[in-house]
Amino acid sequence: SKMADFSLTTLFVVPVGTTSFPSSGSTQDLTRGEVGFFGNAYAALTSGTIPAAKYWYVAQGRENTYLQSSKRSDKIKGCPSGTGCNSNVTEWYKVSGCSTPAVQITDVTGWNVRCGEEVTLTLRADSSYLRTLYFNGLTRSVTVVAPCCECGADPCDTTDVNALIEALIAKLKTHMPGINPDNISFSTFFNFENVGGTILRITGKPLTAFGNSCDVAAFPYEYDRMSFRTFVYSGPATSADFIVADNCNIVAEATITQRSSYATGTAEEIKQLEKNLYSYQAGYLKHLFRTAGYNQNFESYVTDDTSYTTYYIKFNEWDKSADAWGAYMKTDSMVIIAVEAGSAAETALEAILEAALGTVADDNTCITTTTTTSHSTTTTTSTMAPLIP
Repeated sequence: SKMADFSLTTLFVVPVGTTSFPSSGSTQDLTRGEVGFFGNAYAALTSGTIPAAKYWYVAQGRENTYLQSSKRSDKIKGCPSGTGCNSNVTEWYKVSGCSTPAVQITDVTGWNVRCGEEVTLTLRADSSYLRTLYFNGLTRSVTVVAPCCECGADPCDTTDVNALIEALIAKLKTHMPGINPDNISFSTFFNFENVGGTILRITGKPLTAFGNSCDVAAFPYEYDRMSFRTFVYSGPATSADFIVADNCNIVAEATITQRSSYATGTAEEIKQLEKNLYSYQAGYLKHLFRTAGYNQNFESYVTDDTSYTTYYIKFNEWDKSADAWGAYMKTDSMVIIAVEAGSAAETALEAILEAALGTVADDNTCITTTTTTSHSTTTTTSTMAPLIP
């Protein structure tokens, strides 16, 4: 999601179980958590009436209305035809919820190794979690001697690739004794496969998910993603920068066949947004999450273990005379609407928004499964979210 700006942002979380949006009534009729779209006459709008509206806004009913009414966005003027309708919208897109992102997969192929040659495989992995264990990520190497050729063979011939891969995998899975971080096995972070005797497949494991903070006033959500680079070169491991020092000695090609991705739209992420953006949503008593007696205004509509699609609408002031804080700085607004991914509510919501704003672009593509082949067996497994909630 694109949050690196200073737009005044209002977040609306559509409650799970919603199937439609109000087609009649006004904002005063909204029930707790109910989200609707309303025009300049405060009447509910539908996909059939919203295109012709002078302007419209998003509103949500509150449970606690003391000193404040329904939660509302600023005025939005869409442009469903694409031109000539004086829209104040500058950006409009959605981010599909992908709570099960992919892990990285690298295939090492094209082996050019001679019998008896020393071969080193170096992995350089990085993630927020790994940086807490190792400065600047994890960099580690293993070195094996390529298997000898058959008796009587030319010693300069290419080695048995299948045996070389098996030797590398055995070394990569070795776990040194002790609890020193340098003794942690590669298998803690990677899976290794021999695919057909010609490919060494390296797959990153999903990262450890830690427990939520017991302090509700804290901001515990952290997203993480592990990526890694692979180098296979002749000779022993070197303490020098192998990217430079051994560039001419590469003896196998490492190809990334699947890049790792971030989790998007998780319940933990949307809960964090509710806290981050609360100061734009409440009339008073801001950022007081710890004590319920001081926190009557904060309301969460996120359901745990739910994947959310988020819709983003960025727009300028509808009233041009209010388009600046001063002569030097403009201000704009952004609306984020989170809705359960794949639900009837998402279908209904998208129909209304596209009627008002035109076709929406999806900024995210979900990758939820990986297919791997080990020797003669093909398996498909779901990836897990590399998430530290």
